[in-house]
Amino acid sequence: MTSPKIQRALISVSDKMGIADFAAALVAADVELYSTGGTRLHLEEAGLPVVDIAAYTGFPEMMDGRLKTLHPLVHGGILCRHDREEDRAAMQQHGILSFELVVVNLYPFQATLDKLGERHGPVAGWPTAAIDAAIEQIDIGGPTMVRAAAKNHRFTTIATDAAQYASIVEQVAGGGATTPELRRELAGQAFAKTAAYDRAIMEFFAEVGSEGPFPAVLSENLTRKTVLRYGENPHQAAALYVEPGAKGPNLVGARQLNGKELSYNNLLDLDAALAMVRLLDPPSCVVLKHNNPCGAASADDLATATKRAFEGDPVSAFGSIVGYNRPLDAAAAEVLAEPGKFVEAIVAPGYSDESFEILTTQPKWKKNVRLMQVGEFREHPGGLTVRQIEGGLLVQQADMGTDHRDEWKVVTEAQPTDEQLADLTFTWAMVRHVKSNAIVVGKDRALCGVGAGQMSRVDSVEIAIKKAGDKASGCVLASDAFFPFADSIAAAADAGVTAIIQPGGSVNDEEVIAACNERGLPMVFTGRRHFKH
Repeated sequence: MTSPKIQRALISVSDKMGIADFAAALVAADVELYSTGGTRLHLEEAGLPVVDIAAYTGFPEMMDGRLKTLHPLVHGGILCRHDREEDRAAMQQHGILSFELVVVNLYPFQATLDKLGERHGPVAGWPTAAIDAAIEQIDIGGPTMVRAAAKNHRFTTIATDAAQYASIVEQVAGGGATTPELRRELAGQAFAKTAAYDRAIMEFFAEVGSEGPFPAVLSENLTRKTVLRYGENPHQAAALYVEPGAKGPNLVGARQLNGKELSYNNLLDLDAALAMVRLLDPPSCVVLKHNNPCGAASADDLATATKRAFEGDPVSAFGSIVGYNRPLDAAAAEVLAEPGKFVEAIVAPGYSDESFEILTTQPKWKKNVRLMQVGEFREHPGGLTVRQIEGGLLVQQADMGTDHRDEWKVVTEAQPTDEQLADLTFTWAMVRHVKSNAIVVGKDRALCGVGAGQMSRVDSVEIAIKKAGDKASGCVLASDAFFPFADSIAAAADAGVTAIIQPGGSVNDEEVIAACNERGLPMVFTGRRHFKH
């Protein structure tokens, strides 16, 4: 059967962006418009002829618009199979007009949740009025019309997004109808819309009735943003998906200002750099390789922080990912552009015009370096983190924000100096983003050595000290978890470490404290572990 000519369009939209121009183009193609409530008024104000759906059905809108399109005269016109005699006979018998085009977008349920969440926090703590306001944004008639039109896409065209209007108008204006291929594509997109909409509603009710931060049902509602060149290795395919309502700054919503396409590994490293640098208050720079820092520093300006961060492990820093917590300025860009440095990608709140010019014209890498702009830093929204295992997902609360200094305790006879305490604070912020078992040593708010991902904590200590080399003398040391034995204390003290920070909590804490007292080392217990597996 040939594609049915579009004679009538039923239009009912919450988001009216572009709808008047779209409807005007339909009228120009001799399409008759039918519409509801606010959409009808919007079209009439644009000077377009439109029939009120209530006048057609003979049944007025009621209950604050809850009931307006749920009527056989509406859904019969959407669902009619034009190649079936019995369907055509039923339409003629009951005076049903066919709607060959249905234009619907749904009540802004997710947007309403986002606004209410900004005001009231997690859904589980919302007052009744906020819950009621969210429920009122659950569309009933809209999804019903969308699903009906999408199911009957052999004969009915469904539009659910303003981005679809142009292709529909082009075909209707050119031949009076849409192609089967376009209708099938639009039907698939329509079912994706209603599925995502229903999933958001389901998750909302799961959170309302949940105890604690974990909903009874967890469902992924992700939209593919791009297919990547490959995954961790060239033989692995990969793609990037976007969470609905994701709050920034983040890499998914960042602007890429320069450089080649981001790879899977670039995104992982840039995300780690962003997570690390946002914990630091002064102007700071972090340098990462394979999700672990090989350098980091805080200073009075970004240029100094950059120089000192790259001094942490210059060999490992070649081909690194760099993160900043301030907009990148020209002085810091000049440091990055020095001969011998090679940077894969940079993430920062922004870039000055001068820094952008330097980074894209002066170094050998020029147009290849990826420059990612994430915008102004805000407090991290927290939430849940998810990791996949075979057969399911592991879900936990995000380990975000700074630890409470008033919970820290000096457990040794020696007390840290103000300078040591500043360095302990810096290294403690860094060690939480190193793969456990994690050890970092630092001095003057800069990393000097890192031991990451070892099966033995004493091995991590030895690696961090070895990486620091001569710089280890005068450093402080941070450990992401407690020391089970005093052997690490002896190794650190022999290398010239002057103070230690760790969570505490081992059955051998007293032995470890005694070892520090023997060496005159101050040690701070934070009371909080930061494993990063």
